[in-house]
Amino acid sequence: MHLLASLAKNTVEKYIKEKKIISPPPDLPAEFLSRRAGTFITIMKDGELRGCIGTYLPTRVNIAEEIIRNAIAAATEDYRFGLIQEEELPYLSYTVYILNYPELVKNIKGLNPKKFGIIVKTGPFTFPNEENVVFNGAVPYKTGLLLPDLEGVNTAEQQISIACQKGEIDPTKEKIFIYKFTVEKCQ
Repeated sequence: MHLLASLAKNTVEKYIKEKKIISPPPDLPAEFLSRRAGTFITIMKDGELRGCIGTYLPTRVNIAEEIIRNAIAAATEDYRFGLIQEEELPYLSYTVYILNYPELVKNIKGLNPKKFGIIVKTGPFTFPNEENVVFNGAVPYKTGLLLPDLEGVNTAEQQISIACQKGEIDPTKEKIFIYKFTVEKCQ
């Protein structure tokens, strides 16, 4: 198991068993204690999704803290599933995705759902004059995110449709902006 997947596992187990939040282990490589990035944590049970939550931009001081926060959220806050129970812990597996900074997509022909994840956001009625204005946090836009290389998602159109559904976005009635990103996947 990758050390970041192990960090997610240890975080969830400590939190579910004792309601305690662990600190980042001091022996983690310096990169994960100094670098900032968004992360997603996927928890699986018997091959089925059990929880998946994350951040596409960093919200914590480093990747380790981001993983700890998002692992707890994936185990306790994913509205599609109930709180993970202690008896489930031995049957869970964890994947950590470290997200690279999103880039505005100007032509969907450049999308590849096996290589890129996407973020679909509603936005202002005029095209933003800065590439990342949609990420400035000033207005609560609707957002849908889909990680890359998901089983059954083979076209950019499928990927956009699913991301819109997740964000409760109707692309026929709302102006959307699409961002792509790559990930570092740790299992």
